Amino acid sequence: MSYGFKIMVEGDYACFTRPELKVERVSYDVPPPGALEGMLKSVYWKPSIRYVIDKIIVFQPIDFANIRRNEVKDKVLYSAVKNQMSGKGGDPCIYTSESRSQRASVVLKNVKYGVEFHFELTGLKNEEEADGENKHFNIIKRRLEKGQFFRTPCLGCSEFPVKRMELVDEFDESLISRSILEMGDVDLGYMSYKVMFHDQGKPVNHDWEHPEFSDRADTVYYRPHMIRGVIDVKKYREVMKC
Repeated sequence: MSYGFKIMVEGDYACFTRPELKVERVSYDVPPPGALEGMLKSVYWKPSIRYVIDKIIVFQPIDFANIRRNEVKDKVLYSAVKNQMSGKGGDPCIYTSESRSQRASVVLKNVKYGVEFHFELTGLKNEEEADGENKHFNIIKRRLEKGQFFRTPCLGCSEFPVKRMELVDEFDESLISRSILEMGDVDLGYMSYKVMFHDQGKPVNHDWEHPEFSDRADTVYYRPHMIRGVIDVKKYREVMKC
């Protein structure tokens, strides 16, 4: 049985921030696989599965817009939250009127992608599951068909939610924009593939009831080509750069 899926994803805006241009955000031309994995985790996620992106199809012309956004420049301190929870006082809040910073962003607009993916079992918390793959497949399929999610799926940034996500049997590549087709074979350069955490999803204290995870991670890169709108991610997975 095949445990793969094909979905169509649309949005008014998207921002897949290049790591080298983080302060004044500039989006990649196309979504990195890691961003799409995060989007899928908004639909359904368990420690026992991982999503793997196999193919990305860009249907709409790659069109950018320049915008300015109010962002918060500070982070809530873990120590402040911990102190308040333990009754030691402190204020873990961030007040936007005091921490606001206006920044420019170069974002994508009117995006439409075809995403082919599958999932794999991680071996975490499911050692005794019977027919685990079939169970997860049916849950993912049902949630995609019904448009269900436990948090709003977004396209890179939470401010840019997915407008439509539809499960399909096959992609209609005749709908790919002419301008994309005319680009032919495009070298997209080195792109972020995903962020790989050192703990691989396992608690460093080996306690699933009160888990503690490492925040150490490395970004894995790859160098894909978009050929007439199609990025064969599976083809490049074995030659990723870290």
